[in-house]
Order: sequence, then structure tokens, then C-alpha cells
Amino acid sequence: MSIVSNTLKRIKPSPTIAVTSKARELRAAGKDVIGLGAGEPDFDTPDNIKEAAIEAIKKGDTKYTAVDGTPTLKKAIQAKFKRENGLSYDVNQITVGTGGKQVLYNAFMATINKGDEVIIPAPYWVSYPDIILLAGGKPKIIKCEEKDNFKITPLKLKKAITKKTKWIILNSPSNPTGSSYTKSEIKELAEILKKNKKIYILSDDIYEHITYDNFEFSTIAEIKELKDRTLTMNGVSKSYSMTGWRIGYAAGPIEIIKAISKIQSQSTSNPSSISQAAAVEALNGTQDFIKIRASSFKERRDFVVNSLNNIKGLSCLKPEGAFYVFPSCKNLLNKKTKLKTDTDFVQKLLEQANVAVVQGSAFGLPGYFRISYATSMENLKKAMERIKNFCENLKN
Repeated sequence: MSIVSNTLKRIKPSPTIAVTSKARELRAAGKDVIGLGAGEPDFDTPDNIKEAAIEAIKKGDTKYTAVDGTPTLKKAIQAKFKRENGLSYDVNQITVGTGGKQVLYNAFMATINKGDEVIIPAPYWVSYPDIILLAGGKPKIIKCEEKDNFKITPLKLKKAITKKTKWIILNSPSNPTGSSYTKSEIKELAEILKKNKKIYILSDDIYEHITYDNFEFSTIAEIKELKDRTLTMNGVSKSYSMTGWRIGYAAGPIEIIKAISKIQSQSTSNPSSISQAAAVEALNGTQDFIKIRASSFKERRDFVVNSLNNIKGLSCLKPEGAFYVFPSCKNLLNKKTKLKTDTDFVQKLLEQANVAVVQGSAFGLPGYFRISYATSMENLKKAMERIKNFCENLKN
């Protein structure tokens, strides 16, 4: 009899972490691998945030805090939602966790019963379905087509809803596509959800500040009738280059926030007191660097999209946000190339061209692959040249 539980057998290891680890191993072995699989900014944490953490250590802020976040950090989050999103929350409607992933995990573990369905538009962030499975729920994957910019349409949403639907997850800007819902598209989806009053919405806004071309970010909790059924998740990882600091947060219905705290009290307890102090400075301090960094990401996005669209066999949409592109490799999957799947494509790309990307099937949509352009322009130029040579050398 295996020591591993049957519950754990429902899920698989994170494919994005696996790709990043593989690239790291190959580099350690002396291979000149360019890793385009990591979902984190290549910029460093701003100095004022680091200094706030150092000051917290010096002051002795090194003890346990409240399980779901310090009052100071909750007030900073409260102010952020009001300032940037026009949303008003009491501090008891806010929770802080060890990264956005823990907030999501806690939320679903605290609310899902066996057989509850969660609508997940695909392509999706790799952890959504596995967290739902761990909680005993049923991920209901709705494939979103390239012609719809990989976004769920009102018609598809309406057809996906059943009596068992408990949640829908909306992620904008999206990981892995960078596609973002416009204000009008959110309103259209909201009209469907207004009529289905038992469904809760998880809005994953972690890439909120990384948008381009004057895109106007909007979140579904701004729809008055849905605010009391929406858990809005965000964090400091992406916008503030604080992936390793592990601070995520959410605001929403008090009943859900209390349930999340209960789960957290029996698992990790509070997030790092030092990281929380740093997050206060991130949210309250200068925000000037965010636009500067977004401008750098835009330059890279434009270069990568243009490069990919000039490679025979590949095609790529230009996303509105995040730091990913999701090109199609469908035209290279045939008998001539001897590549049957997107997994074959990314494996051969790594083996023959030393470029690490993630297969689209890991995100629920085969025939594509994800590139993170959160790396230097020098690396991107080398990577695009290698991908071009690889594709041209295939017999297609």
C-alpha cells in the first residue's frame, strides 16, 4: 500500500516549475539554455521596499502576526482597492496569505464540497484545476478560441453553467496568454452572472499593473450587483518584483474571508512579518517605477510578437497585458516534421535549440506554447534566432 494519499494522486506537479527547474539543471551542467518558462519579472525589488524590510528587522518586527495579515498591511490593501479600483472594503473583508497561490488554495479548500463545479476558461494558469481537484471539486474546463482572443464569451459561459456550478475563475490579464477583458466584455459576462445568484466569482488580478497600449484595466467586483459574490485576489509578486517575498491578498465576502483565515490558522499561520512590512511600503510608497517597467515589457512584447510572426509555421496574437505570449505551433505538427503534439515541439526545442518554453497543453489548450518575455532583450534576441533556426530546419 502506498504512503501517498489518493487525494494527492488526483493532481500533477506544476509544469511551469518543472520547465524552469529543467532549464536550471541544464545550465548547471554547462548547457547554454535560455529559459523562457519562468513567470516572474527579471527586475529586482525596488530599494525602498527592501529598505522597509531591513527597517522592520532592525525594529524587531520578527514575531508572529495576526494569522491573516497585520492591521497595517490590511489598511494599505484597503486603500489600494479604493484608490485604484474604486472598491470599498472593511478591513475584516481582507485576507493576506503566503502568495496569491495560497489565497486561492485557501479559498477553494474553504468553500468547495465534493462535486461542486468550478468553471475555468482555458487556457488557464496551471494550478487552477489541481487546486479544485484537491478540494474535492470538479474543474469544468471551457476552451476559449484564438479568434476570441482566448477569452470566454457570454454564450460559452451561459452554456457552461449547471446546478452544480459554485465558482467561475476570471484571470485578466491572463497567464498564459496576456489577453485581457475590456470593461464592456466584463459587463457582458456580468449580465449572465447576475441571473445566476448562487455562483461566486474568483477574480485573479495579479497582473493588473502590467498592461499596454493604454488598455484600461477593469475588475468584475466593480459591478455593484456582483461585488458581494466576488473574491478579488491580487498580490505584490508581479507588479513589484516580489515573487520570493510571498505575499498575496484578497478582498471579498466576510464569510469567505473568515473561512480562509480558519484554513490558514491550521496550515502556515501568518505570512512572514518582514514580507508584510515590505508589502506595506510596496502599496503605500512610490508607484512611478511600475509604468517604466511596463514600458520595458511592452518593448519586449512587440519584439517577440513581431519575431514569432516572421517565423514560418508560427503565429502569435499581440496581448494586452502580463509578460507572456501564446503562439500557435499547429502548422508544425505533422508527419513531415515528425512532431505530433505541442509537447513534442517544446521538448525538441529544448533539446536541439536550448530554449525552454512551456507547452500549451499544460494550460489546457494544445497546439500552442507559452513564452515569458520577462528576461533581457539580449536573451530574447538569441532565443528568437534559435527558435527561427529550429523551425526552419524542420521538414515542413
